[in-house]
Amino acid sequence: MMILPAILIRQYHSSQTTMSSPIVFHPKTVHPKTNNQNTPLPSEPYHHKANHNQNRSIAQSGAVATSTSNGTPKIGFVSLGCPKALVDSERIITELTYEGYQVANDYDGADLVVVNTCGFIESAVQESLDAIGEAINKNGKVIVTGCLGKDAEKIRTMHPAVLAVTGAHAYEEVISAVNHHVPKPAKSKEYDPKIDLINDAGIKLTPKHYAYVKISEGCNHRCTFCIIPSLRGDLVSRPIDGVMKEAVALKKSGVKELLVISQDTSAYGVDLKYKTVFWEGWPLKSKFYDMCEAMSKLGIWVRLHYVYPYPHVDAVVQIMADSMAASGGTGGLLPYLDIPFQHASPSVLKAMKRPAMSENTLERIQAWRAICPDIVIRSTFVVGFPGETDEDFEYLLDWLTKARLDRVGCFTYSEVEGAVANDLPNPVPEEIKQARYERLMALQQKISAEKLAEKVGKTLVVLVDEIDTEENIAICRSYADAPEIDGHVYVDNIDATVKAGDMLTVVIDEASDYDLFASFGPA
Repeated sequence: MMILPAILIRQYHSSQTTMSSPIVFHPKTVHPKTNNQNTPLPSEPYHHKANHNQNRSIAQSGAVATSTSNGTPKIGFVSLGCPKALVDSERIITELTYEGYQVANDYDGADLVVVNTCGFIESAVQESLDAIGEAINKNGKVIVTGCLGKDAEKIRTMHPAVLAVTGAHAYEEVISAVNHHVPKPAKSKEYDPKIDLINDAGIKLTPKHYAYVKISEGCNHRCTFCIIPSLRGDLVSRPIDGVMKEAVALKKSGVKELLVISQDTSAYGVDLKYKTVFWEGWPLKSKFYDMCEAMSKLGIWVRLHYVYPYPHVDAVVQIMADSMAASGGTGGLLPYLDIPFQHASPSVLKAMKRPAMSENTLERIQAWRAICPDIVIRSTFVVGFPGETDEDFEYLLDWLTKARLDRVGCFTYSEVEGAVANDLPNPVPEEIKQARYERLMALQQKISAEKLAEKVGKTLVVLVDEIDTEENIAICRSYADAPEIDGHVYVDNIDATVKAGDMLTVVIDEASDYDLFASFGPA
């Protein structure tokens, strides 16, 4: 795996309600009581032992500068959207680098800029259009790709100067357009580490100790509020040998955590009819369970995102319990499920046309906790969906009170161009949407604080994301915390040997609403 210089990245996480702050050639700032779950924060000052600063600078990645050579064309890249779009950006950059292009880390140094867009909700569409305009103003030569690329007419109407527009995961079209407008350089016959060291893991834009692995593209569901199938098509799974080849390459490159992503992770392999291939001499099915079992043996953290609560997930929860017990928390399939429940009211779920809407999800959650008591469940919810009544919303609050999920994000419903839900009757007024959002998140804030308080005094294995050298603090995550969207574990009084990517065993001595705190030393 290669790490490139910091590039212009704006990411939108589907588990959050608003765009995250743009990352524009500089680190981002995160509060130690970071509101990763979009919940109102208490207004009182925050203090913890050493009176930590309220703002913490977290570097974007473990990026290192690459050398440049005169005459080599450079391509700038603006990546917006979810982690799945980030993986698309990584693949395009890998291909461009292999062809001999260099990646520019600012507009002025680029011969051309590629903007990978998001088109999931209206605010994402607007930010994508703004980013295209910014790239045109600051550079002039722009190629547009990604989900918004499906609406080429809208893009060209607002920005007629764009050189080319392609859709989502249109890798070959993007490369071809770049080649056309900035001819690729002649490859040197001499050894070039920027090219020759690219392995099966490719180039990653994440910090070097974690990486996303996309196992499939598209979705077979037709939820009324979602346009993903029209943007990315039906489910297309990668064969299991390709997935495992990438996973092993990432481990060999030093990655300590793999984040498995797709539109519907638990449906992996359905389109392939669970085809069996041979991986390292053993038969292995392209199937959700088989993939999880194989990845659990890699000896590093493996985290599952975008899992639907189908009955066959129960067996995977058993893998989580077994593999983490065997590793002592340092490797295996993490007891963490990111499940987009979206709502709990049967009538709202029916209007949404959600998969698994007939499942008794509370019973399923109880069954998972019986199998694996330490399992952490994250989810997202939509309030103010057309036709949502007061009774529906109260049903959702009651469900959350009983479910006691660990991590929750929330949207207020907004129309998405092309979504069926736009035509549903009985829209909910904006002020009611906002009031429901605030009530839901206030409830979840209380639940989160109670659940984290239960961690005080317990021993946890944590992965170091960043070192705050001024405060002598390691900013870490436990198995319960996915990067960017969940909380942190802040470890005091570290010594000079601790670095990003290390795993530490710590005892938790304090908790806030969303984060945990520990002191460095023997556990």
